[in-house]
Amino acid sequence: MTLITEEQYAVLHPHLPVQRGNVRIPNRIVVSALIYVLESRCSWRALPKHFGKWHTVYMRLHRWDEAGVLGRLVAALQEQQLVGADVDVQHLDSINAEARPADNRGKKATR
Repeated sequence: MTLITEEQYAVLHPHLPVQRGNVRIPNRIVVSALIYVLESRCSWRALPKHFGKWHTVYMRLHRWDEAGVLGRLVAALQEQQLVGADVDVQHLDSINAEARPADNRGKKATR
């Protein structure tokens, strides 16, 4: 399982909401799953089992997106260089997380 380190998570932790109640998947694993999906460009259903149930991960990220947490998290991931490309646009839907890298001229990349 490829997880972010405790040191990397400590830097990202202030950007995340506090976990409450009986949480089956820790935020550290959810963040690692997000990185995996962004870099592999796989669908949520193709998320490896070691990250937990794909729907659970997706729903938490969906709630974070609605609360504005996801944008701050992606910015922090870029700042810490934990995502392989500069994410210019992100979109979270029921199929996948879409991240398009910015090209070298500062314009949005096209598909």
